[in-house]
Amino acid sequence: MLSTAAQFVGTPYRYGGAAPGGFDCSGFTSYVFAQHGIGLQRTADAQMRSVRHVPADQAAPGDLVFFTSGGRAYHTAIYAGNGQILDASRSGGTVTQRAMWTNQVVFGRVLA
Repeated sequence: MLSTAAQFVGTPYRYGGAAPGGFDCSGFTSYVFAQHGIGLQRTADAQMRSVRHVPADQAAPGDLVFFTSGGRAYHTAIYAGNGQILDASRSGGTVTQRAMWTNQVVFGRVLA
């Protein structure tokens, strides 16, 4: 999963994007997982509600990370381990690997 995600580092952010020409956060995660035959819901919040949540101390590379506010996910990323994520972050940005900026997250594991 991580090697697939890493192939897209540098891909531009595109609101609503779900293909290599440009990704938003949930478009990126759903596209990467689809390359492994795993379907995900389209939005960050729907993805969070459809996976098995795991405690932070059990999170593993390849799990999803959901950044939350008010009980809803507003952003999703792929956990790379050691506090790092791969994500499509914001307008004007690109897919990057970077440090998590908060611990207010929910980790989710996709069961294939």
